[in-house]
Amino acid sequence: MTKTLPSAPVTGDCLDTAGGPEGLAGFLATRRSSGKMALAEPGPDAATLADILRIAARVPDHRRVEPWRFITFTGAARERFGAALAEIAEARADKSESDASTAANLPLRAPVVVAVISSPDPLHKTPVWEQELSAGAVCYNMLLAARAAGFGAVWLSEWIAFDHDVDALLGLTAGERVAGYLYIGTPTAEAPERPRPDMAVKVTAWAG
Repeated sequence: MTKTLPSAPVTGDCLDTAGGPEGLAGFLATRRSSGKMALAEPGPDAATLADILRIAARVPDHRRVEPWRFITFTGAARERFGAALAEIAEARADKSESDASTAANLPLRAPVVVAVISSPDPLHKTPVWEQELSAGAVCYNMLLAARAAGFGAVWLSEWIAFDHDVDALLGLTAGERVAGYLYIGTPTAEAPERPRPDMAVKVTAWAG
């Protein structure tokens, strides 16, 4: 069931950055992406999706460049996008992962699909790499916001995030890239826990 998401604080409000809502640690400790073939209707309605995107945009953004934007696909627009992807796939020389029928169904795996576009400003003094990291943070924050709203979500790229013809179809400008496609819907199956990193291997204490 869709949950009501909190409203945005008013600019100038003092926010607690030392802790968080009760249960937040458990929420993060059990975060798990949904299976890409296990998302069904209903998806978030227009108002809930707007809230999810608003929360997704609350990410670290050095010097407030806002180097990202969103393209949403809902309803019949998913079918039209899929049909266009099928035409692009059919024209591709490499059809190993992009045959027309498969491509047409990519946007239909969830009732709501959001493309997060990395849109860095190369002339800004903030390094492009930092701006791109901010776009990645938006994708992750959207996963959290979707789950908080009572939905499942998965962040995927696949070939449609790296194809110049798809970029043109989406109206991307020079320097823009697809940071990922977020698929959001109601989970039809629970996602089992998967192996997680061995933190003893991943963490090094620098001693000088």
